[in-house]
Amino acid sequence: MEDISLITAIHHPLRRRIVDYLHLYGTTQVGALARALDSQVGSVSHHLRMLERPGVVERVEDPNGDRRTSWWRLARRGMTWSTDDFADSPADALLAREAQRQGIRMQIERLQRWHRRNSDSPYSDYDAFNTETTAWASPDELRDLSARLLTTLNEWNASIDAEDGTERAPVFFFAHAFPSEP
Repeated sequence: MEDISLITAIHHPLRRRIVDYLHLYGTTQVGALARALDSQVGSVSHHLRMLERPGVVERVEDPNGDRRTSWWRLARRGMTWSTDDFADSPADALLAREAQRQGIRMQIERLQRWHRRNSDSPYSDYDAFNTETTAWASPDELRDLSARLLTTLNEWNASIDAEDGTERAPVFFFAHAFPSEP
């Protein structure tokens, strides 16, 4: 089970963008990170320290040995949690539910941004795929589906040769499976 401080740290909008950026681009200098996220250096530094506390990111030495610059990288990749993990603590359960709501808002906002995208994008002829289904499943079967999807995503991601010269763009994937009536 993840600690609630880790979950609440990541589910702040700018912190989530920082985590996603470091996941995609790797070790980055704080000034470059601020420019990439169109944020102030002081704000990004503050949020990096907030992510450092629960062990999400860590400071690293400047690759050029310059001690005046601040470099950061992810200290861990991925996390899995459920609001049910915090049933024993009403305060933590409330924080987990709000983090979950924030995560869903971020997912929907990213999808909406994609649909409003600039037609000059190299992906303008690609309409993001959508798939959905309705089925019968037990809680254990839903957990199995989640594990299978995660395995498939990890295998797919590992199969991409980022050094093959193909031009690529960051891609965001999200899925939800939950009990629902027609």
